[in-house]
Amino acid sequence: MTALSDTVDLPAEFAGRVLHDVPLSRHTSWHVGGPAELFFTPRDARDLAAFLRKLPAEVPVLVIGLGSNLLVRDGGVRGAVISLHGALGALDRLSATRIHVEAGVPCARIARQCVKWGLGPAEFFAGIPGTLGGALAMNAGAWGGETWRHVQEVDVVDRAGALHVRTPDEYEIGYRRVRGPANEWFVGARMEFERRPGGQESAIRELLERRKQTQPIGEWSGGSTFVNPPGDHAARLIEAAGLKGYRIGDASVSEKHANFIVNHGAARAADVEALIRHVQRTVAAVHHVDLETEVRIVGEPA
Repeated sequence: MTALSDTVDLPAEFAGRVLHDVPLSRHTSWHVGGPAELFFTPRDARDLAAFLRKLPAEVPVLVIGLGSNLLVRDGGVRGAVISLHGALGALDRLSATRIHVEAGVPCARIARQCVKWGLGPAEFFAGIPGTLGGALAMNAGAWGGETWRHVQEVDVVDRAGALHVRTPDEYEIGYRRVRGPANEWFVGARMEFERRPGGQESAIRELLERRKQTQPIGEWSGGSTFVNPPGDHAARLIEAAGLKGYRIGDASVSEKHANFIVNHGAARAADVEALIRHVQRTVAAVHHVDLETEVRIVGEPA
């Protein structure tokens, strides 16, 4: 990496907390990826805003959570990577049916807490392997539920470090797609559910058991790799093209669920990306369907 760390002059309050050349393989669920030039974990939303205000405007920013649905190339990420995992973790009940959730809260925790509060439908969050921030960014969903159906307001921070409150009508929201003001990141949301006292614990257990039986849980993957095309399923198309188990390097299409790509332990990001492109080319040739990636690919090649 270039010596960006030598050229970015941050105040002492931040300089001591900024790490340099941190391998992002430690912070992604695929366990691949090169280093971040700068790596910062804020204490809270105001700390995040203050950091962005002090960060030179020309320094690119990537915000991550649990690192699922994210492929970081082997050459790493230039600029600043801000991790919300372990930060922005507040989850509070505001009223009988409203909650406030910060962007770093794992979706599985939202599901469990809503069950305790007797709120639903929230069990679908147990099937999303990331944080609320990522779920908001892509309208993540599982088992028929979707994140933005429950959003009343979101808190965001912009590149200049200003905090804003926005409503869903300020975004274009679709299936696994959210488009809003540029250069802003979600820091929290107020969400609305229904009173559903009792009974959801067993529903979550059943859904998680079904997930365990049908997905490669416990293996290194990025979650669902491709968006389901209209009226069909990416996994069906991939399996019908004969690609289950297809391998490049130490990455392969999962034998359990064809829409997952698994790192068997020694894969490089280049192996995973090459496998993604091979699947896209093959499905296009066999089925005449262009698969769109659900995972976000960032960074530079080795």
